[in-house]
Amino acid sequence: MENRVAIVGAGVSGLTCGVLFAKSGFRTAIFAEQTGHRTTSGVAAALWFPYDAEPADKVIPWALETYKVLVDLSGDPRGGVSMIELRQFSRAGEVQIPDWAIALGAHPLHASPVAKVLCAVPNPPAADCYRFTSGFGLTVPLMDTTIYLDYLADRLIAGGGSIRDGVRLDKLEDVSREFDLVINCTGIGSRSLVPDADLKPHRGQVAIVPKIDSLSCAIVCDDEPLMYAIPRANDCVFGGTNELSDELAVDPATTARIVDECSRVLKIGNPQVLAERVGLRPFRRSGVRLGRNRLRDGRTVVHNYGHGGSGFTLSWGCANAVFELASSG
Repeated sequence: MENRVAIVGAGVSGLTCGVLFAKSGFRTAIFAEQTGHRTTSGVAAALWFPYDAEPADKVIPWALETYKVLVDLSGDPRGGVSMIELRQFSRAGEVQIPDWAIALGAHPLHASPVAKVLCAVPNPPAADCYRFTSGFGLTVPLMDTTIYLDYLADRLIAGGGSIRDGVRLDKLEDVSREFDLVINCTGIGSRSLVPDADLKPHRGQVAIVPKIDSLSCAIVCDDEPLMYAIPRANDCVFGGTNELSDELAVDPATTARIVDECSRVLKIGNPQVLAERVGLRPFRRSGVRLGRNRLRDGRTVVHNYGHGGSGFTLSWGCANAVFELASSG
């Protein structure tokens, strides 16, 4: 295996790969135009759950591998990882609980009306006020991005690695020749960097609001309009959107719609919006690209991108697969 590793991209995928290579004794450097909180990962609600990524036969094993690592990390107060009950709802028909979720303890929410299982509401009104018809509960890891991304960066640096930000590359071959191995974790940036026309930007907009003391679980509904309320240590993430768009500018009307819908579901007055953020989920129509190849200059490159809305959920499983590919000679 090459001893000098350059990782391109400093979101959760790049940082996780960096931690893994650095702790294994490799000279590891991350190159990125933007790092940590300024990346798409910094916008994410970062609730563990496979979402908007293909193919399932690969995504689920990677997700379950990541789940195990994150459960262990939840015992470290420095990491920003906690375990939280996810309550997944549907507005249309009966929710089908995936087999893999059942194995992790997922259970149907049969309360009648379903609204009564909303943890933030002491005396909720009728279910039709929420338009939820069914749901299930599952305990999952939650990564507070305001803590977790810095935690990964600190682990990388403690392992002897480095992060070089403000680096703009036009092609992967622009990485310094001092590095024998290149790991591509550039997410939506791979559209132009590889290039890969199969990548599509699934735009996500969220609103950050003050912590809601009565909200002790994560509430998600994937039906239109997409809605989620994710409590974190010091604030709460309201979302969201999942639309095909390159637009990174915040849309005030979308923020208003998100806050109105989440507040209606939680039966609270509209809270103050502390911040509005937009990220582009890197969805790849042909599935996550995780494979080994050669650059035009002959160096080895391992691609790790196209995780859609599952970057955090797949991070450790994919990083381990990247390491195995890099070790394969």
